[in-house]
Amino acid sequence: MRDAANLPDSAIGSAPQPVTTGSTQAKLPRRDTLLILVSIALITALAWLYLIHLDRQMARNMAQDQMMAAMGMPINGAWTLADLFFSLVMWAVMMVGMMGPSAAPMVLVFAAAQSGRGGRRVSLSAGSFGLGYVFVWTVFSAGAAVSQLALQKMAVLSSAMAALSPRIGGAVLIAAGLYQMTPWKDACLTHCRSPLSFLMTHWRDGRWGAFQIGARHGVYCLGCCWALMIILFVSGVMNLVWVAGLAALVLLEKVAPYGTDIARVSGAALAVYGIVLIV
Repeated sequence: MRDAANLPDSAIGSAPQPVTTGSTQAKLPRRDTLLILVSIALITALAWLYLIHLDRQMARNMAQDQMMAAMGMPINGAWTLADLFFSLVMWAVMMVGMMGPSAAPMVLVFAAAQSGRGGRRVSLSAGSFGLGYVFVWTVFSAGAAVSQLALQKMAVLSSAMAALSPRIGGAVLIAAGLYQMTPWKDACLTHCRSPLSFLMTHWRDGRWGAFQIGARHGVYCLGCCWALMIILFVSGVMNLVWVAGLAALVLLEKVAPYGTDIARVSGAALAVYGIVLIV
């Protein structure tokens, strides 16, 4: 990471404090660094354990449904509010598992900024930032769960929650691939790849301010990654291989060198794959 410059007066409402994530001036204490990293790693691991458990449970349920269908027994496919709720939970946990690692650099830079300004309980402020970030992805998850319900009622999704029509799947892949090469994607990805610049223009004081900053970062992150997330309706919402692959792609886009080029190359590959499906 790069050494940080001073936060402007207009950004924090008081005299700027030198902030850096490197070795000069303000530096995040090792204890806070470890606590934040361990917390993100633990939350991500728990999310993946839940997804693996859910995948196995769904596999058993699908096997039971196939047995019932073979015996000529009716299968109740009607959705209830409980089904919608658990679908929302599934999507929210999945988003946490996918996006948690890529959000770590921004959380650390935010915590270093708090430490540099003499803030106390830096880890709690980082937690408020994380809650704001998760809130945005939870709202997205609610929309994804409702979309899943609508698509299943339209009978365009299989029991594995994947698009039944190659043409629909191909169209989604092409749309996602093209979005990867748009100025909107570039703008959102730039914010995600430049934590310090983001904080200089969006800083807010206090715990509520930390939540707001996290939510604002979540909005840019959503703008960067939403098209990749809808690919799950093509591969299968609980296809953990694709979930892991997309999570790795998001991480590379945000933290690896030439992340913008990675986004464009992956977009071209997705578009070509979509054309192949349609043809």
